[in-house]
Amino acid sequence: MGRRTGWWRGRTVLAGAAALLSVVAPAGQATTATAADTPPPYRFAADAERIEGATNTADAVRLTPGTYYRSTIRDNGKLYYGLRLDDASTESSTSSASGVSDASHASSAYVSATAVPKPGTKVTYSDGIKVSLQDSDGHRCFSGDAGIARFGPTESPRPLTAWASRRAGPGAYTCKGAGTYTVLVERTSGPGSSLDDWELELQYVSEPALEEVTSTAAPRVWDSASPQALDGLARTREGGTSFSGARSLEQGVWKDGIRAGQTLFYRVPVDWGQQLDATAELGPADGDGYLGNALVMALHNPVRALVDDADVGYDGSRKRTGLEPLPPVAYENRFAVDDQAGGMRFAGWYYLVVHLAEEMSDKFGDGPFELTLRVRVRGTAGEAPAYSGAAVPRDVFEVTAKDKDAAASGSAATGGDGGDGGGGSSSENIAMKAVAVGGIGTGSVLVLGLVMWTVVARRRAGADARERAVPVAGGGASRTYGRSRAR
Repeated sequence: MGRRTGWWRGRTVLAGAAALLSVVAPAGQATTATAADTPPPYRFAADAERIEGATNTADAVRLTPGTYYRSTIRDNGKLYYGLRLDDASTESSTSSASGVSDASHASSAYVSATAVPKPGTKVTYSDGIKVSLQDSDGHRCFSGDAGIARFGPTESPRPLTAWASRRAGPGAYTCKGAGTYTVLVERTSGPGSSLDDWELELQYVSEPALEEVTSTAAPRVWDSASPQALDGLARTREGGTSFSGARSLEQGVWKDGIRAGQTLFYRVPVDWGQQLDATAELGPADGDGYLGNALVMALHNPVRALVDDADVGYDGSRKRTGLEPLPPVAYENRFAVDDQAGGMRFAGWYYLVVHLAEEMSDKFGDGPFELTLRVRVRGTAGEAPAYSGAAVPRDVFEVTAKDKDAAASGSAATGGDGGDGGGGSSSENIAMKAVAVGGIGTGSVLVLGLVMWTVVARRRAGADARERAVPVAGGGASRTYGRSRAR
């Protein structure tokens, strides 16, 4: 009774909203609200600021650390964004004449760009995104970081993330002086690829220098043996569709479903001194043929830099792929030669990004296909290095008690795939979305609101009277049915 009453209320509200919208909404917008409820292939950060990339350095919009941005890049386009960086020279991380450390004035800068083609976009092996950082004289900063991401042999459209950095501290690195810097985001397209625009999500993270640098060499000795595959009862945890909506995982075996062309995001807290191991397994399916590089799994660190990736072909039988053994998280890893070790340079949330090739649908159907993740976090958490200041955003290089709780409960990252953001019923929220989409004036919105809530109030009064009249078996008291919302 309670559930049917709630359904009828929602239907009445929607009917009233639709009647008014049919009068005031422009042609072609009547179905926009329904389309808006379809989950997008990538859900951008809810608080992302929309900006336009400049075509030259002089007009570049300055980025602020800890802020998400959205932009758009065209075929073979080049976009510039600005940064204002402090002095990160060796001298800035040593003690001054007064004995007070100047390290708090130095910082490392990390900028990532996630490119999101539309589903069905034609992409080729060499298509991709490139991010670089350059000083005011046009010299490119270089610190051994790979700033190029390509679709590669899967040739399947999916979110791609590339990054660049300016490193603080000792070492023969460029771009240490204070001043205005430029982030250059480039899109590369090969013959036969689509000319559609790609959406971008940008993130800028600032890492303070250490109070004192004790070593500039990466650890050479660590347990590099591949651990035995993690066994246990698989628990269900649904992946998110973006970094900011990534589903939290702790150590364990996790199952999900993934569709052809879909990309799922998960995140795992990894503390200082700990090692992360992960495998992805695609279950059996009916079909015929073989698809190389069907399943791709990538690991990104807390600044979204790519650490490692792995892929596997598929012939309808169960297949598994996994990350290479990675070193324990350590500040000194940044001095490593290879990017896999260098990526494990700070604690925080590490992101597992799993993509199933779009071509799977031609041979084995759309799915969903059974996906199993085995995640292991080895080692005891150690002490964090002594930073001279706070990172921006704060706590990005820490694993807090709140992070551990999120991993245990499976909550999504802030600003991502969670909920509708409101306290009303789903039907009421849909109606209000329809108001926004219709673009009607303030007066019409007020009229619509009065009509909606008048109808709801009358329905509630009648429904409550009927609910109080329902007898409870074994007595003359009445039963009241509450409404619950699944989360």
